[in-house]
Amino acid sequence: MDFKKLAIPDVFLLTPKVFGDERGFFMETFRQSVFERHCGNYKFVQDNHSKSIRGTLRGLHYQLEKPQGKLVRVTLGEVFDVAVDIRESSPTFGQWVGAKLSAENKQMLWVPPGFAHGFYVCSDEAEFQYKCTNYYNPGDDYCIRWDDPELGIDWPLLKSTSPLVSEKDSRGDFLDTAAKF
Repeated sequence: MDFKKLAIPDVFLLTPKVFGDERGFFMETFRQSVFERHCGNYKFVQDNHSKSIRGTLRGLHYQLEKPQGKLVRVTLGEVFDVAVDIRESSPTFGQWVGAKLSAENKQMLWVPPGFAHGFYVCSDEAEFQYKCTNYYNPGDDYCIRWDDPELGIDWPLLKSTSPLVSEKDSRGDFLDTAAKF
């Protein structure tokens, strides 16, 4: 597994070694000891799987009392995945990094606790899977608007169309008024 630090050093793009032949492929998607060596001493307690259609934008989500680190990957289709640093004491506070994750490139993104997370579906449909370092806590669920001009995220949106956003996400806070770490 290759671990590449992105512009925000705590966020990593992981690229597995893929062994393939005419029958298909094999890859190791996670090994605790290797992950800890690169990303820190985190343990995963919950796995999630979602399916979305083209143009869906989910996020930017986070929890404060029980922050979640997320190791995300796509097993069908392609998404543009984003992590936003919302740790007020961080030198990269308010900055974001993004990566295209797809079933084809098999890459994963490590989004540590202290970050808001979201993704936009670029393919006809996408299946998105992620491991979490803490359990989902409905009373501790926060959202920052995907289109906050202060963040200036360069989403690869379909031309002439607004993304498909949940009602909850459309009511998200702007960074300047959002609860932060």
